[in-house]
Amino acid sequence: MMEPEADRYKTEYIDAAKVREAQAQMVDEPTATQLAQFFRALSDPTRVRIISALSASELCVFDLAATLGMSQSAISHQLRLLRQLRLVRWRKVGQLVYYALDDEHVSSLFQQGLDHVKHS
Repeated sequence: MMEPEADRYKTEYIDAAKVREAQAQMVDEPTATQLAQFFRALSDPTRVRIISALSASELCVFDLAATLGMSQSAISHQLRLLRQLRLVRWRKVGQLVYYALDDEHVSSLFQQGLDHVKHS
C-alpha cells in the first residue's frame, strides 16, 4: 500500500538544520505583531496617499485635506492611526499642526513598495 503523501513529507524531506536556522532567524511574536500592524496601516489607499504626499514635504492637516480632496476630519482620523504606529510625526506651530514621515525608514519602505508595484 502506498504511503499518503502528507505523511511522507513529514519525515523524508525535513532538513533539521534548515529548520533550526529558520527558527533562529524568525522574528518573535511581539515583533511580528508590530510589523503586521505597520503593514496593515499601509493596506488602506487613503493612508498610502497620505504617506505619498508627506514623502514630498511636511504638510498641515488642511494642506493634506486639499491635496487628497477629503475632509479635514477624515484626514485627521487617518493621521491619528499613522501617529500611533509611528509612521508620521507632528509638530505644532501656533494653531497649526504639521505632519511629516517619522523617519527615513518609512520613506524608504514606501519607495521600495512603490518601485515594486511599478516594476511588477
